[in-house]
Amino acid sequence: MFRFIIAIIGVAFCLTRPLMAQQEVVWIQIEAHSTLAEAQERARAYAAELPDVNGFALNSGWYAIALGPYVRSDADQVLRVYRAERTIPNDSYIAFTSSFRQQFWPIGANLLNLPQPAQPTAPEPEQPLALAPVPLTDEDGIPQPPLPDESPNEARTSEALLTRDARENLQVALKWAGFYDGAIDGAFGRGTRSSMAAWQSANNFDTTGILTTLQRETLLKQYNAVLEGLDLQMVRDDTAGIEILLPLGVVSFDRIEPPFVHYETSNDIDARVLLISQEGDQATMFGLYDIMQTLQIVPTEGPRERREDGFTLIGQGGDFVSHTEVSLLNGRIKGFTLVWPAGDEDRRLRLLGEMQKSFARTDGVLDFAAGMPGEQRIDLVSGLEIRKPRMTRSGFFVDTQGTVVTTADAVAACTRITLDNDAEAQVLESDPAQGIAVLRPDQPLVPMAAAAFQTATPRLQSEISVAGFSYGGILSAPTLTYGRLADLRGLNGEENLKRLELDVLPGDIGGPVFDASGAVLGMLTAPQDNGRQLPQDVSFSVDAAAIRAMLDRLGLTPTEATETAMIHPVDLTRRAGAMTVLVSCWE
Repeated sequence: MFRFIIAIIGVAFCLTRPLMAQQEVVWIQIEAHSTLAEAQERARAYAAELPDVNGFALNSGWYAIALGPYVRSDADQVLRVYRAERTIPNDSYIAFTSSFRQQFWPIGANLLNLPQPAQPTAPEPEQPLALAPVPLTDEDGIPQPPLPDESPNEARTSEALLTRDARENLQVALKWAGFYDGAIDGAFGRGTRSSMAAWQSANNFDTTGILTTLQRETLLKQYNAVLEGLDLQMVRDDTAGIEILLPLGVVSFDRIEPPFVHYETSNDIDARVLLISQEGDQATMFGLYDIMQTLQIVPTEGPRERREDGFTLIGQGGDFVSHTEVSLLNGRIKGFTLVWPAGDEDRRLRLLGEMQKSFARTDGVLDFAAGMPGEQRIDLVSGLEIRKPRMTRSGFFVDTQGTVVTTADAVAACTRITLDNDAEAQVLESDPAQGIAVLRPDQPLVPMAAAAFQTATPRLQSEISVAGFSYGGILSAPTLTYGRLADLRGLNGEENLKRLELDVLPGDIGGPVFDASGAVLGMLTAPQDNGRQLPQDVSFSVDAAAIRAMLDRLGLTPTEATETAMIHPVDLTRRAGAMTVLVSCWE
């Protein structure tokens, strides 16, 4: 059957040779050798077994053995049959006349002068005995490997011309694709070859372990596909003294507020870039390291590294990831920050790698004195928002170890709790029904004062006051708000509540309620949400007895008040400031 097919094709070639001016002339290249002697020997061996064996010098200086010439449809069929019967190497492929120079086999032959395909001016004549081209899938629908663009020997030759950087880039791309886990060293050893073969197999190429020119281009195209649409361009900012690749398809220049050059999002990808540039020494750089960790764009989760000549900050939030790199050289602090949406790690890491490789220092540095300030707010640093807690409330110390009582709402669903923005604390116990929570600092604190609880029943309409951080920590000390004790019970007769007449803010909730002697009557609590809008001056206090009972259960001994005489307002303010603490709930 095999010889019958070849005979048919031979007859077809003889019949159709006059029509080559209207057909595509191709060859099947089966081998290539570096010396003419070796190529002649192999051509002689093939000619003993196969018809149409030819030998040509290649443009690369090598010598090719090829079968043909054929029209393309015939060549596809011959290639498929010869491959299937293992008559020719599996990496044989379709070649074109333009690849060949002088013919050396058969001796004296010159098939390169065949007419080249011409553009037909009339419908092409029917091709006698033309066989079906090779399908992209076999009869069972299984994809077939594409035809290679080079033989292994030719692939090795073109590979030898690669620079070290180009070879390393291929290893990087193979590692990114998940096929290589070795060193990026540009050396194509056993590990690299195995990874190439695995990539070829996964991409439906012949698994030779040697990437052809086409395959190298395909691999790098896959590697770079994730960057499509970002419009990476080299940006040189002479004012900041920085040159770097930036994704100008998603961010654009917005403003300069030293030490930052701001690039804000310009499309539906919520990305930001900061170029960092300022003069300074190591102390200045360490200060920048501390300040940047307070910014909204640097979430608290993620690794941090501070070195003598630089630092790295990686913040991993629920919505975005930020990466900051800064270095100190010759009295100049320079670097960048990339803020990218969470969940897009392939693209973020590829972009980050391009930015890291391209980053370069140039002359120039941002000057604080020359910078035009943008919006000035206490919660902004050079145009960037300081990271803020989800909720701030008040609390107060109840012993000399720094134990704090606050409202249960203040510590619900917090990933982190801080006292006065510095000390981290944990919930020792929380009672949402009574609205009380007890916190214990991670490191013992020594407060200047602790609460002394009033045990006597207070008089109705007596003067009371509440200490709290009304404005959520904007002010460094608590505010004292005065009012009156309106009732010893809640609106529905609750024994553990007292109704107060005073106008407070949400930040005051959790703060201590004092009588005129400076003793603590209870803790300000949030009114229950029952769908009714209460008058603005109606507030409630959890009774001191309920707080003492919880402390007793925890094995803590609260202090009881012994003084009953009224104290001066200045002394009350001082006492309230010493025991009241800002409680912050962070996400």
